[in-house]
Parts: sequence; structure tokens; C-alpha cells
Amino acid sequence: MVATAATSSFFPVPSPPGDAKSSKVGSGSASLGGIKSKSASSGALKVKANAQAPPKINGSPFGSTTSVETAKKEDVVSSPAPRTFINQLPDWSMLLAAITTMFLAAEKQWMMLDWKPKRADMLMDPFGIGRIVQDGLVFSQNFSIRSYEIGADRTASIETLMNHLQETALNHVKTAGLLGDGFGSTPEMSKRDLIWVVTRMQILVDRYPTWGEVVHVDTWVSASGKNGMRRDWLVRDANGKTLTRASSVWVMMNKVTRRLSKIPEDVRGEIEPYFLNSDPVVNEDSTKLPKIDDKTADYIRKGLTPRWNDLDVNQHVNNVKYIGWVLESAPPPILESHELAAITLEYRRECGRDSVLQSLTALAGTGFGDLGDPGEVECQHLLRLEDGAEIVRGRTEWRPKFANNFGVMGQMPAAADENA
Repeated sequence: MVATAATSSFFPVPSPPGDAKSSKVGSGSASLGGIKSKSASSGALKVKANAQAPPKINGSPFGSTTSVETAKKEDVVSSPAPRTFINQLPDWSMLLAAITTMFLAAEKQWMMLDWKPKRADMLMDPFGIGRIVQDGLVFSQNFSIRSYEIGADRTASIETLMNHLQETALNHVKTAGLLGDGFGSTPEMSKRDLIWVVTRMQILVDRYPTWGEVVHVDTWVSASGKNGMRRDWLVRDANGKTLTRASSVWVMMNKVTRRLSKIPEDVRGEIEPYFLNSDPVVNEDSTKLPKIDDKTADYIRKGLTPRWNDLDVNQHVNNVKYIGWVLESAPPPILESHELAAITLEYRRECGRDSVLQSLTALAGTGFGDLGDPGEVECQHLLRLEDGAEIVRGRTEWRPKFANNFGVMGQMPAAADENA
């Protein structure tokens, strides 16, 4: 039926030709000076000569030429254009476009239904839109590492991974139908001007994905005390191997008064059905993060200011931006010889658009600076305002870069061996 309808819309149905009528000129007889006209089924004018010759004056035909030309003009005006094989052909480009559109739509629907992976490098969610699994308690989404998301080591940056975590968290709320007017707020939270703010974040990175690699992110939420919520993430590669584990604690804040708030019962009724009773994917780091100052810090970076693009819809600096500011004071030798293996952040105060910040780093551990035999390095961090008010405390752990990565980025050019 669909094919018949599509075909009939492009192939016109010829209409039956009408009865041709003979034109009568002059005396009203069908004979025009010895010329008789007859209509054919095709609508064209057929002329045949009679045995009687037209009259002549001084050897020239008289009366027939003008009458025949007039009749021909009238027939040309009243007769439709002749139908040939060429002008009866359909518009093939429109037909092919319609067929292609139908096939692509059918293929997309089939792929969304038949989501199970056929190859090791093809995970579910082929379009990267995310889906809720495990009885509606876990949200899964795929990400492809873009060229602008990698750093000097040709691997994804820690900010890229954090953006993936934040995106899946928001998409989880949206897909579950709990997204209100705020940034990740539920409808009941929006009525009370409440928003979520993160207080603690722990991230463990086993391996950084490379350009073009597809990563699969799972996220879920659980209760954290009486007035908090814990969100966990598990990031894996196409073979199912773990790349990153992250755990965070969130509380509610009134976006008007900028004060923390308890979870109202109506809000609790919205979010509790989505809580997964599970242990944190990252064991909680109970070690207290020490405060560092100008005397104990080894590196200080001053004059950090947020840009307009660093603000989210709640008009405060996005928590991912804090990581970049914390690492601003990390010493370049560590960035060149080591990679970030773990980071713990405690968010103590929000940062506004007019804030001016300072980033402080204090080194710990052994083996720093020995590129021949590099060891693990631990750093303590503090992000503060110019007046000394703390924004974020943090701790980072660094491991030596893998030998293959170090060799690719740090290998000596072939031209340097010419004098060897």
C-alpha cells in the first residue's frame, strides 16, 4: 500500500482524450475549398487531399490558404500538448529522496530496538542519547572522545571526563522525567527555589581514553545521610574494562538566599524511588584534607577570574571549572612526567562572576623530578579568594606516565642522531 501510494504520487494518470470537433469555416461545410479535415484519436489534425483541386485565379490558388491556416491556428490553441515518452517520466530525484528517507527512518528504528552489541567496539546506545536500565535505576550513555577534548598526551583531559559525568547526571534526571525549571532540579525543587550543589567529589582514573575512542558511562544515585544524595559513576571502554570511577555527595541550597536546605518531604518523595541501595563505587577517603597557606605552599597562582562562559544557569561557577583552577598551580615538571591518577575535592563555598581567586599547591611524596626513575607524587591544593576565604580544598595523586605514552611524546627526533 505504501509503495502504491508513493508511486502514484510521482506517475501521473493519463486522462481519456475528449471528442475532437471539426471546425467549420466559411460556408459551414466540412469541405474547405476542396480540403477535408478529420480528427484522430490522438487529437492531432490530419489533412487529406480531395480529388477536386482548389480554384485558381491567374494560376494562383485562391481562398484555400487563408482558411487552412486559420483552422490550423485554432486547432493548435485548443489541442493539448502531445504526450511523449520523455515528458511522461516521473521526477526520479524526488522519488529516490522519498525512498531513501523511508529506508533511513526504518533503519534507525530497527537499530534502536535491536540495541545489543554485535561487535566489541559497538556498545548499546548507538546514537549517544542515553537510556535507563536495571529497572529504571541506572542511566547509561556513550561518548566519543573528540579531537578538541584531548591534551598534549593525546588522551582525554580530566575536565573532559568531568563533563561526561555531569552530562550523564543531568540526562539521568531528564530521562526519568524529573527535570524541572532549574539546572537538574525536580519540579518540587523548582517550586521552592532549591538547587543541587556538590560538596565532595572523588575520582579515580585507571586509564585515560584516546581520541576517537568510545566510552560508556553508567550513573546512579543513593541516599547520603538524612539530607544528602550520593551519585556514582562507572566509566568503561568498548571491551568493558574500567577507565574511571567517581563518587560525589550533593546537598540542596536555596538559590535566592544561597543557604543550604534540608530535603523537603515532597522532594524526597520524587527522588527516593530512584535511589539504588549500593555501596559507593569509590571507597570514601576519610583522610582530612589539610589547609595550606602562603608559607606551606610550594606554588601559588594568583589572579584567576571566572569568565561569563564559566557560569551555569544557576549563576555560579560550574564545578568542573574548579578542577582547572586547582591544577593551575601544579608544577609543569609533574604535568610533563606524570598523569593524574586520583583527585579528591571538598567544595566549601561557591564562586561568583566577580570573584578573584588564588590557587595554591604543596608537594608531598618522593621521586619528584627524577625522570629516570619517577615515583608517585601527592599534592595538596587550596583554591581561595583574595581575602583568604576558602573555595575548594583538594588532594591529587600522580603516577608516572606509561612508557608507551612517554616514548611517543618524548622521543628524540631522528635528526638529532646525525652526529652520533
